[in-house]
Amino acid sequence: MTAPARRHAALLAGVAGAMLVALDGTVLLVAQPSLQRDLGASVTQVQWTSTGYLLAVASLLVIAGRLGDRYGHPRLLLIGVLGFGAASAGIALASGVGWVIGLRVAQGVFGALLQPATLALLRLTYPADRLGVPVAIRTSAIGVAAGAGPILGGVLVSSFGWRAVFWVNAPIALAIAGLTLAVRPPTPEQTGSRRLDFTGAALLATTLAVMVHTLAGVAADGWTTAPTLLGLAAVTALATVLVSHELRTAHPIVPHAVARSTPVIASMAILLVTSAGLFGALFTATFYLQDVLRLGPFDSGLRVLPLTALMVLGAPLAGSALRRYGPRRSAIAGTGLVVAGIAGLSRLGPGSTWLAMGAVFAVLGAGFATVMVTATGTVVGDAPPGYAGVVGGLKQTAMNIGPTLGIAIAAGATRTPAAAHSAIGTVLLILAALTALGLLPAALLPSTPGPPSKTAETRPPQREPSAAPHRTHAKNGPARPPGTPHVR
Repeated sequence: MTAPARRHAALLAGVAGAMLVALDGTVLLVAQPSLQRDLGASVTQVQWTSTGYLLAVASLLVIAGRLGDRYGHPRLLLIGVLGFGAASAGIALASGVGWVIGLRVAQGVFGALLQPATLALLRLTYPADRLGVPVAIRTSAIGVAAGAGPILGGVLVSSFGWRAVFWVNAPIALAIAGLTLAVRPPTPEQTGSRRLDFTGAALLATTLAVMVHTLAGVAADGWTTAPTLLGLAAVTALATVLVSHELRTAHPIVPHAVARSTPVIASMAILLVTSAGLFGALFTATFYLQDVLRLGPFDSGLRVLPLTALMVLGAPLAGSALRRYGPRRSAIAGTGLVVAGIAGLSRLGPGSTWLAMGAVFAVLGAGFATVMVTATGTVVGDAPPGYAGVVGGLKQTAMNIGPTLGIAIAAGATRTPAAAHSAIGTVLLILAALTALGLLPAALLPSTPGPPSKTAETRPPQREPSAAPHRTHAKNGPARPPGTPHVR
């Protein structure tokens, strides 16, 4: 296969894999009420069909990226997408909600395997100075999939029942597997041992799982209750042990070459706080539209639709801005737009026109598309040689933890109707302030246009030290409206 054909196949496989995950997340929201009635499940059990998946995928993304760097990203993508499709088919055949929850956890495991590989394939097949276009295409495709998910889910559930939304994943997964087999990317130079530190992997997975579970429970428990405080204390203790272990081990889960990369770490921080601000704001806006303005889910979705549209249309423009103005100015502009959009939401009231609401959501979409394209392009482009997978895993982890944190902040302050009505503006301003923190790491990104990884590409690979000889969904909260992007 020629180099251009290989790039096209890698782009198609990567985009399709990312769309599969984004589509699955939004389609499921529409299917859950029907699933609950058909299987006689409780509200808690239905929530665990989402929470179980989120715990599995968030805790394993970095480890999956590390495995891809060691054993090949096409192999991990192939295993991940086939397992994801098989688990989906199993859910479609499930006879009880227990099987659905268990298979959703399995689906999360396979989703963690495939997600970093979709980014790593782009890094392996495209030159660093040409990554902007495929990253922008991938971002637009995710927006399309997330926006189309509720519509497709509604059609499938109303025509064929909830099981159809899982059956549809199987043929898509097979098609992606066929594309993956056609990609033969260059094999990156191995910069360290193939050994995986199982202690570090277990510590990282446990820390992230406890963090996500604690944040997901804030909506029901609040920030000051015993379950939340104990969970946060456990996260702090586990994180301390993890950092201590990573500093001492010869084979850390996050390699030293990645941890020392300022553009990579800065991009992670930007993605974390902007996704927290965006999804926290969307959670709050959904409550406002449905419980204060008394709009139905469809009408609420129409108000939010400009956000999805600007994410899709803005991604290619953001790619052009990245090439022309460089990562620093693009990230600062994108973060500023997200901050302005969230602050603008806090100024809306019952008398606000549809045009004013649409304009605010459009600003949010344009800003987040710019942040996504800039940070993703920088992360993938600046990945040290041989570590594209672990960097992709870190990026996906930030995109899972951020929304969970933002929703926890929003839901924790709006747990009761009385508090919610008075706190909406304040919560949105808090989320805008949180997002504004992203301006600090944005200022650390490279200022000049061009491949951010130029220095990493030209310097000799840094080897890891040799081994020593012995060595959520918020409970009872409003559903995300149609058209809201579910970015992965």
